[in-house]
Amino acid sequence: MKIARPGSPLLLLGSLCASLLGGAQTDPRAEIANLRQHTHPAFTRIVLDIGTLREYTSGELRDPDRVYVDVLQAKLNPILQNQSYPCQAGYISQVRISQKTPSTVRVVADVDFAKVLSYRVYPLFDPFRLVIDIHPVDRAGVHGGADPSGNIPSAKPSGLPPDPAPSGYSMARQLGLGVRTIVIDPGHGGPKPGTIGKSGLQEKTINLDVALALQKLLRDKAGLEAVLTRETDIDVPLENRTVIANQKRADLFVSIHTNAHRDRNRGGVESFYLNISPDPEVNRLAALENATSTKNIGEMKGIIQKIVQNSKIQESRDLADKIQRNLVKSLAKDLPGIQSLGVKGGPFWVLIGGEMPSVLVEISHLSNAREEEKLKTRKYRELAAEGIYDGIMEYIRSLGKG
Repeated sequence: MKIARPGSPLLLLGSLCASLLGGAQTDPRAEIANLRQHTHPAFTRIVLDIGTLREYTSGELRDPDRVYVDVLQAKLNPILQNQSYPCQAGYISQVRISQKTPSTVRVVADVDFAKVLSYRVYPLFDPFRLVIDIHPVDRAGVHGGADPSGNIPSAKPSGLPPDPAPSGYSMARQLGLGVRTIVIDPGHGGPKPGTIGKSGLQEKTINLDVALALQKLLRDKAGLEAVLTRETDIDVPLENRTVIANQKRADLFVSIHTNAHRDRNRGGVESFYLNISPDPEVNRLAALENATSTKNIGEMKGIIQKIVQNSKIQESRDLADKIQRNLVKSLAKDLPGIQSLGVKGGPFWVLIGGEMPSVLVEISHLSNAREEEKLKTRKYRELAAEGIYDGIMEYIRSLGKG
């Protein structure tokens, strides 16, 4: 069965975020009041009328089989809340819609994947709407509506560009935006050394070396503008780092760090994008990285609102995915078997407030003796820069711009 590659589902934000959104003076969410579906002889079409441009993710779930679309920064009109619409087709039983989180609307098509040949999710404009087309396999084993020659028609509507990424059309992809300026953030600096290895090696030194090497690659090989939040051993407050990126009108923000863990056997690479997380391990690391923040508890409401209302989650996750994969591949040239710890959402201060896709990369563990020895070498640091560079360039190509 040919299917679209799914996007990762967003994390639940909980009742606290619901109350915060409800108390906001201006509601940034688009209100959705209309869902249409019709089963044609050859396929079923579902249309969600939104009106205002919004990012979205899509994918599939099993047991039971279903296709879903999550619309970000959206709310349901009460008339649609928890509504379901039966479908008269053997491969799809019903379409459902609900408010998944305070800022995400989910549409679900309950299907039988054994009877589905393909599905596609795509946007249409003026007015903005999302379309889900689901094509069945008929009894002869070919696509419903096959032409007399026996050729299987494409599930993709004519005249639409190819999907540039597996997780759906974000705002950047809908508007055909590219990348010209990248802000690189070497974590820590000055009197704040970050993690310190057993040998005395300081994280701030590694981060700056990797950032400078990455800047050179982006400038010399790709011809991109690459700006550092610090070029020497100085302290830049966490809150000011995305401010610099915003002032430079950056298209991407990449914060480079070196990890540490109380379990000295733990090692590997992990990457993060801004989100609320229920994972204790992510929150432990966020607390460690956020320790130098100057913010107070009284500012918590505004801080959480910024995280909840972040509209760059999808692009940030896609960027983090590509950097993570390429970074592990590059470092494995000098440290075979280095572990990929994956891509996760987390509440990192250095990512809050960025007006562009933003990620934080933990390139290796200084607390791991084997990785600390490698981090001392210029070769390993240059491989880290090359891996991040390759991930950024793969992301740019996924926009159809490289």
